[in-house]
Amino acid sequence: MSNKRKMYVWAYAFISAPILGFLLFSLIPICFSVYVSFTEYSGYRAPEMTGTDNYGRLLFNDPLFWKTLRNTVYSALSIPFGMILSLAIAIALNQKIVGIRFFRTAFFMPTISSVVAMTLLWKWIFNADYGLLNNFLGWFGITGPAWLSSESWAMPAMIIQGVWAGLGFNMVLYLAALQGVPGSLYEAAEIDGASGWQRFLKITIPCISPTTLFILITSIISAMQDFPRFQIMTEGGPNYSTTTIVYYLFQNAFRYMEMGYASAMAWVLGILLMAITLLNFRLSRRWVHYE
Repeated sequence: MSNKRKMYVWAYAFISAPILGFLLFSLIPICFSVYVSFTEYSGYRAPEMTGTDNYGRLLFNDPLFWKTLRNTVYSALSIPFGMILSLAIAIALNQKIVGIRFFRTAFFMPTISSVVAMTLLWKWIFNADYGLLNNFLGWFGITGPAWLSSESWAMPAMIIQGVWAGLGFNMVLYLAALQGVPGSLYEAAEIDGASGWQRFLKITIPCISPTTLFILITSIISAMQDFPRFQIMTEGGPNYSTTTIVYYLFQNAFRYMEMGYASAMAWVLGILLMAITLLNFRLSRRWVHYE
């Protein structure tokens, strides 16, 4: 065997593992889910072809699906608040002061902590009887609501927790973007008499706009697929007020064993996410600057 052939053999040997992993754990399951979405399938018996019945039921005969979709969009309100707070914190942590590395680490720590542990901590904070938040409100004579057991307050509580959960990761991205803005631009603007607010609007915001687009798209995808927080904190209640589309999908697949229906729901969600992402990319041409 020639040396060139041996190099090709070793090259294919090394890339075979990720290729096989993609085929076995990604491509084949994806293709199977497409097929299953057109069948009645419980996971115990062979799939029975039903055509587009699952999609028809999902879109026209399942009001709970639309409620969970509204809940998911409602929970995504945490995205703009989280992005604004992350940028504000990144600007504060971009200053040259003593101990700045400690504060950067402190804000980033929740990102690398266990999701379950952090969610259980917030479940205790929102506890109506002995939770930290209601005790704090009590110091000012305010009676806190039953956060996680009230239809009116459960989702706002989840939004608050969602904002906090995403601060660390987004803060690091914004911090890196801010440090990449050329200082010469600020110096030139200052010489021209631009105020601090004008420098922020005309220099900082345009220069970090690619990072803003990345955070926006990834945050939307994460929000639409959010599952562990809702399962641990509220289990979708009360009265489905915090049941997101992914949690509803999970219930149909593994509680009611309607795998075909859950697969159809997954593909509707996937198409919706793709449409939102493409729309964001198209609209980004107006406000994202790469130079």
